Amino acid sequence: MSWLFICRNSTLLCLKMSAGNRTLLGVAMSQQQQQQQKKKKKTGIPDGWLDYCPVGSRIPGTRFIPFKVPLKAALNCQLPTSQSFDLWDLLDSVRRQNQELGLIIDLTFTTRYYSVSDTPQCCAYIKIPTEGHRVPNDGAILSFKRAVRHFLSQNQDNSRLIGVHCTHGLNRTGYLICRYLIDVDRLDAAAALQLFNSSRGHHIERKNYIRDLQHAAKRSNRGIDEPERNPIMGLAVRKEPAALIKHQEKVESNTAAHVKASGDESAENQQPKEKQPSQKQTKRRARRRYKTRNKKSADGSAQGHDPAS
Repeated sequence: MSWLFICRNSTLLCLKMSAGNRTLLGVAMSQQQQQQQKKKKKTGIPDGWLDYCPVGSRIPGTRFIPFKVPLKAALNCQLPTSQSFDLWDLLDSVRRQNQELGLIIDLTFTTRYYSVSDTPQCCAYIKIPTEGHRVPNDGAILSFKRAVRHFLSQNQDNSRLIGVHCTHGLNRTGYLICRYLIDVDRLDAAAALQLFNSSRGHHIERKNYIRDLQHAAKRSNRGIDEPERNPIMGLAVRKEPAALIKHQEKVESNTAAHVKASGDESAENQQPKEKQPSQKQTKRRARRRYKTRNKKSADGSAQGHDPAS
């Protein structure tokens, strides 16, 4: 027998327990912890997500740009504005580097962070679910190579970038980008790692990933030019913030009122135009003037006549 002390609602409870009770309580606590952990995963910000800068820079000599997972609005609203990061922030960050994003490769092993409906219409999107902590399997590696090769073949006439992310945009992202550089572009492991680490602004942390890149055999490139599945175009259209929309409406309303007031003032200052007589009135006035002149001429002749002397 043993005693269990539990603090509940500021009251210390003392329970006498048998071995069987301890087992049942242990199972109950384990289930509760699992439920809490599951709830946290469904609704919370990814662990360690805030510790990494949102976006790296373009990896020199490639089309790759690494970044951490952007979050949908329901998750970003839990963060201060200065720490939030969504897909529109991603596009803005890439454009500030004078670059354009063409494809997003999502390596996360979940769909809770965002979906294709959150992805901007200007970007293609492809998901390659890749489990964390473990070195990606050959199937995930081949899918990644195919996605990259297909995009490059379809975008030879431009310089659009391939954005790659996992949760932190570091380990799975770094491994697959470096694996492509080693297997396809024929870079040595040290050069590939150095390029990725400097561009991301953080170093790959998982030792098993680094060991595999440095010492394991290269993966086969057989079949990388074969189509697997086409990326999906994003569906989202950027929405202006409500405050900005309200401000624009106010400006337009004030402008319309000013134009109307200016028009009324001009109308008041404008002299009314003289009404033009009709054709009948013109003829009537001409006949009246003609009669008047004839009458005056006749009167003048009668009064001023001087007979010849």
